Amino acid sequence: MILPFLSITLIIIMTTRYCDALSINRRHYLQRQTGYIATITTPTSIILTPSCAQASNTKSRTDGYKVQHSEREWAYILSGQQYNILRQGGTERQKSSILNTFTTDNVGTYVCAGCNTPLFDSKDKFSSGTGWPSFSSALDGVEEEDVDQLRATLDGREVRCSTCGGHLGDLFNDGWLYRGTSAAKTGKRFCIDGASLIFKPENGGEDIYGDLPPKNKPIQYQPSIYRDAA
Repeated sequence: MILPFLSITLIIIMTTRYCDALSINRRHYLQRQTGYIATITTPTSIILTPSCAQASNTKSRTDGYKVQHSEREWAYILSGQQYNILRQGGTERQKSSILNTFTTDNVGTYVCAGCNTPLFDSKDKFSSGTGWPSFSSALDGVEEEDVDQLRATLDGREVRCSTCGGHLGDLFNDGWLYRGTSAAKTGKRFCIDGASLIFKPENGGEDIYGDLPPKNKPIQYQPSIYRDAA
């Protein structure tokens, strides 16, 4: 019985240290790239790179949520990547999720990988070119961080599963940049970590887990922003 406990403890320590080492906030980096400046012509030309920074929202991920587990139980239930994102507020590697592009045209619902709460409808998914699954709208199961409008516009805000408190990603008010997409109509871009989601096809086919890499398809990662940091 000691070995499983040590394994879970090691997973928690390793994911925490990994994210602490990559402390640049994704929100700020995405903003530097989009810039909210007039030099941007098309969103697909924006080159973005990932961060594994902790979400800045200090609200408890346990208190007040319907589904609750101890951290040890979450570590049993979730994969390492799911745990890092949902419970620790981490960010997945850019373009690493199969849900980024490979299910764009499929009809169905994206649910929380931690508690199966419906979060996004496939009709609201669009290609943002950022390397993370993007949605123009969310279902009732998504909780938005409560911040003032100015901060929400300039800095973005965290979004969580309203049932279990799991971190999903960030919400930006820059949907107008993505001309010809549903985001241009809502003005919103939900930038979501694919590993926090499971796609359930409407036709009842096999579920697609966002933390599993696409089969027989190489992943083209963008160069790390940390390599040049010194």
